[in-house]
Amino acid sequence: MSDRANHKVILLVEDNPDDEALAIRALKRHHVGNEVVVAHDGVEALDYLFGTGIYAGRDTNNKPSVVLLDLKLPRIDGLEVLRRLRDDPRTRFLPVVVLTTSSEEGDVLDSYSLGCNSYIRKPVDFVQFSEAIRQLGMYWLLMNEPPPV
Repeated sequence: MSDRANHKVILLVEDNPDDEALAIRALKRHHVGNEVVVAHDGVEALDYLFGTGIYAGRDTNNKPSVVLLDLKLPRIDGLEVLRRLRDDPRTRFLPVVVLTTSSEEGDVLDSYSLGCNSYIRKPVDFVQFSEAIRQLGMYWLLMNEPPPV
């Protein structure tokens, strides 16, 4: 197996430092040793994915295995990030899991209309949140068969 196949990155797009810390803690707790790249707003996420801005020159062929995307983000919100990912052939098939506190029906419908792969409401309780993160890691990093490059 190649180094690239073994090096699966998770892109966590999260502006809340507490939720960021909880997600990373939950991943470590469940021995998900994958690198986690954190983008703190929609602009930073798009810069990472498209190799622009602060990530200019990054090899964009090394895509994350999954994007965990909050919806309520500064500068560019999560729905606009999702729209731009799906509009670009380079990122059209990138797995995107919306991981948000929003329970608004419109956010759920908009997320699926724009092509998210899954929509998960963040549980308030750490044990539930940790279990949700464990299941996400198991599915998207171990079980899911990504589209061919």
